[in-house]
Amino acid sequence: MRMTDLKPGWAVVGNDGVRLGTVKDVGQNYVLTSRGGLTGDLFVPVSAIANVRDETVYLNLTKRDAEGMGWEQGPRD
Repeated sequence: MRMTDLKPGWAVVGNDGVRLGTVKDVGQNYVLTSRGGLTGDLFVPVSAIANVRDETVYLNLTKRDAEGMGWEQGPRD
């Protein structure tokens, strides 16, 4: 998988099958994920991606765990 293959609008799903959000943007080492509503976006690191299939990004952790990782801040360059 190449980061350039990921596209805005694709679903981001935890390994528990629960949707975390939607790909908003793709950086070199992260996927900016929109959670909608007032919860804000998450900068999901590439290391948290387990698989990509059928326009869905699957994480290697649960939605709940992903929300508790502190990914609200963008990565430092």
